[in-house]
Amino acid sequence: MSAVRQDAWSPEDDLMLAEVTLRHIREGSTQLLAFEEVGERIGRTAAACGFRWNSCVRKKYDAAIQIAKAQRQKRNSRKAAGAALEGSRTASVAAIDAEVGLRYESGTEESVSFDGIIRFLRQWKGTQAELQRQVRQLEKELREKDEELSRLREENERLSNEVNHVQTDYRTVNDDYKALIQIMDRARKMAFLVEDEEELKSRFKMDANGNLERIE
Repeated sequence: MSAVRQDAWSPEDDLMLAEVTLRHIREGSTQLLAFEEVGERIGRTAAACGFRWNSCVRKKYDAAIQIAKAQRQKRNSRKAAGAALEGSRTASVAAIDAEVGLRYESGTEESVSFDGIIRFLRQWKGTQAELQRQVRQLEKELREKDEELSRLREENERLSNEVNHVQTDYRTVNDDYKALIQIMDRARKMAFLVEDEEELKSRFKMDANGNLERIE
C-alpha cells in the first residue's frame, strides 16, 4: 500500500515493527526491507516505519538488537565455514579428476587407480580435518562472545541500578539540605525578632526612696 495513515501507532504496530526488523537483522537482511515488509502489512510507507523505528521503538530493543547481530554473525560464520569445506571438497575432486586425466594420457592406468587417488584422498582428508578444526575454533569464539555479551549486559544493568540508587540518595540529601537551610533561616529571623523585642522593652530601676524609675 502507498497510503499513509495519520492515526497514532498502536502497541501491536510497534511490536510487529520490532519483530520483523529483528528477524531481518538476524537473517542478515537490511532494515529497509524490514520497513517495506511492515509497511505493506499495516498500510504505512517504509519511510514512516523507519522513522518510527529510529525515533521510538529501537530504544526499547537495544539488548535484542545486540543478540540478533550476534546470531547473524554466528550464522554467517557457519555459512562461511560450510562454503569453505564444500569448496575444498570440490577442489579435491577436481584435482583427482585432473590427475586421473593426466595419468590416462600418460598411459599409467594402474597408478591412476591406486597411487594418485589414494594420495589425493589423503590430502582431502587432511584439508577436511583442518576445516573442521577451524569450525570448532569459530564456534568456541562465538560462545566466548555470547558469554562476554551476557556479562556486559549484566554489568550494564548493575551499573544502571547503582546510578539510580546514587541519584535517589542525592535527591534525599539535597532535600534534607534545603530543609536544614530553611530551618536555620527561620531561626536566624526569630533571633533577630527577639533581640528587637528586648531592645524595645522598657527598663526600670528602683531609686533610693523605693520608687521605680524608667531607664532610657
